[in-house]
Amino acid sequence: MEISISPHLCSLFPQFKIGIIRYHDITVGKSPQMIKGRLQLFQESLFFDMEDKNVTDFEGIKEWRQIFKKAGKDPNRYRHSAEALYRRIKKQNYLQSVNSSTDINNFFSMKYEIPIGIYDKTRIEGNIVIRTGEENEAYIGLNGRSNSLHNLILLSDEKGAFGSPFVDSERTAMNGETKEAIQVVFLRHSITMDEAKEMTESLMKMFLQVHGGTAEIEIREC
Repeated sequence: MEISISPHLCSLFPQFKIGIIRYHDITVGKSPQMIKGRLQLFQESLFFDMEDKNVTDFEGIKEWRQIFKKAGKDPNRYRHSAEALYRRIKKQNYLQSVNSSTDINNFFSMKYEIPIGIYDKTRIEGNIVIRTGEENEAYIGLNGRSNSLHNLILLSDEKGAFGSPFVDSERTAMNGETKEAIQVVFLRHSITMDEAKEMTESLMKMFLQVHGGTAEIEIREC
């Protein structure tokens, strides 16, 4: 399964970079208490950090808002997934544990201030292209709604779009039966390749600690 970045996206964002983690033989289930505790503690700490700050004051949140805007998507109407998490926490509407995969995804998304997606590999068909959405393109997201993908950065396979930094589709969602997965870290364009690798490896190590299995990473850039 090849993963490529479209030439159009690279023309918009010459520094575009993503972290890719491929997981094998993992076991997804309820989060261990250690993960639940870290998730709760981080949210409480973040809530107090935001008492005298706006959500858009955080560098990662701000940078991905600018990326959405430059791609042609209004960041006030379409908030990237990390910003949506921060806004929930600012209202003290803390995330509850969902499952081990989602909890770790949310934890690192908040920690790094960036969107992160994880997908069941068996539900992806063919190669993956990272591109911008076309007019009238849409999918049913994990939010239960039909989401317009026009001008949104997204992931697509032979069947069409299945993920984005905004909200992922139902089609490739993880579940308790998932054994093979692909995780996409929508990195800040301003960081170095060494920083990108360090962040992606940190996420991979914690994920494997909880889920078992094996994994390999790569950093792709324009």
